[in-house]
Amino acid sequence: MSIAERLNQIRSRITDAAVKAGRDPQTVRLVAVSKTRPPEDLLAAYRAGQVVFGENYVQELTAKTAAITEPLEWHFIGHLQSNKAKYLAGLVTLIHSVDRLSLAEEISRQWGRLGRSCDVLVQVNIAGEATKSGTTEAGALHLVRAIAQLPNVRVRGLMTMPPLFDDPEGARPYFAELKRLSELIAAAAIPGVEMAELSMGMSGDFEAAIQEGATLVRVGTAIFGKR
Repeated sequence: MSIAERLNQIRSRITDAAVKAGRDPQTVRLVAVSKTRPPEDLLAAYRAGQVVFGENYVQELTAKTAAITEPLEWHFIGHLQSNKAKYLAGLVTLIHSVDRLSLAEEISRQWGRLGRSCDVLVQVNIAGEATKSGTTEAGALHLVRAIAQLPNVRVRGLMTMPPLFDDPEGARPYFAELKRLSELIAAAAIPGVEMAELSMGMSGDFEAAIQEGATLVRVGTAIFGKR
């Protein structure tokens, strides 16, 4: 099956999941997770109508932005070291994985040099897994308040990676909890902060994520096939 055919299948499943949840399918965007994929795979997806691509590694993202001239929208979705933030400045539309104030400060500094602002999502480790990045659920509101003070960063929502389950229903409570947390933060009415985006759900569980409020689903294998 081609990348275009797989994309059409995913889009159809996104629409069905949104409709089932009583949501407008237009409120869910597909982020094609393109790590380790060659530029020609990304271009095949782009020609099939995919615009947003998510990369996990800074070096790979910068190489691809240099190689691809088409107007792709780049998101950074992986763990980001503060000393690498400078390489992303001006290249990415959204960083999904801000999990600490020191990183947000460096992002603000680097985008500030360009006279621009960077949209970010705060990554929350809802399950409290030691192997995953993310602020704690209890610390999320405090972190959002602190980031909101920075001049060149705008908090646009939250991101999470739940534990892996064979059954996508296993992840549903974590998606529901991130939605609840976003509503709590929205209710705090922090100046400059929007809870417009919820980045959650991957190839195995994105339908459950959509039903719980995801606005960005990160799908790689189901589009590009196994690595």
